[in-house]
Amino acid sequence: MKCSIIIRAFNEEKHIGKLLDGIARQESQHTIEIILVDSGSTDNTVQIAESRGAQVIKIRPEEFSFGRALNLGCQYASGDILLFASAHVYPVYTNWIDRMLAPLEDSKVALTYGRQIGNHLSKFSEQQLFAKWFPDVSNSNQSIPFCNNANTAIRRSLWEQMTYDESLTGLEDLHWAGAIQQQGYKIAYQADAVIVHVHEETPRKIYNRYYREAIAFKRLKPHATFNSWHFVYLAVTNILSDYSAAMQTGAFLANVFDIPMFRVLQFWGTYQGYRFVGTLDRTLRQRFYYPNEFFRREKVEHAVQPLMKQIAYE
Repeated sequence: MKCSIIIRAFNEEKHIGKLLDGIARQESQHTIEIILVDSGSTDNTVQIAESRGAQVIKIRPEEFSFGRALNLGCQYASGDILLFASAHVYPVYTNWIDRMLAPLEDSKVALTYGRQIGNHLSKFSEQQLFAKWFPDVSNSNQSIPFCNNANTAIRRSLWEQMTYDESLTGLEDLHWAGAIQQQGYKIAYQADAVIVHVHEETPRKIYNRYYREAIAFKRLKPHATFNSWHFVYLAVTNILSDYSAAMQTGAFLANVFDIPMFRVLQFWGTYQGYRFVGTLDRTLRQRFYYPNEFFRREKVEHAVQPLMKQIAYE
């Protein structure tokens, strides 16, 4: 099979080289193509990608949405399989691509997604989320339409039938997964297709991420509710759960302030996102997707495979 790896990027010079190095070190039986969709980077992201052989597609910042960028990359792709990777992830093993694509040998599997873990830069609470959302046990026929486009592969033939919703402020991956599952296709989770997902988010970015995802979720599920009681209950219980996990791993003192900061912003952003009424104008686009200075300048089936060759990054 031919696999097109599609990467969305904006000012990712710190991370993009490591992802491209990880792709270059893949020992894959498949033909690989790399497409980077850049939404107006002002650093060296584009130059780094081009020097590593990636095809760069540019999208104007004011046109950006997660679905729009993905659809644009898919249009230029020539692979049978479309593999989406965040620009700030990197594969852990040399068989990442082959493990991601393995479930697609079953013609009824439409989508496969892999495990995500954090690194030393990740917030403790986010690592708890990764462990919950991406367990170390695979599932070849997941019952719920959960996935994450930071590490997901789909069939191009199905994308041609149903593109990503470009109007959503996030969760375009869940929307597509739910729709394709309703058509009778399977969603597979591959625990041994592992990437490290690096989030170096400021408090404002944490809040914004959950705010825009809540807006998207409310649009997908109009009858869903998230009131002040949910905010208080979920924030408190998750803080206590994280504190307990941190104490068990000897990480309590190092994270004693970060844990409540992350959890409060996570659920406060969610609460405010549910209360949002209106349309996504330019101001909100700027808030969700870009730092302010940008616009000023621009105007349970398988155990994890034990025999994996880990990539040694410099």
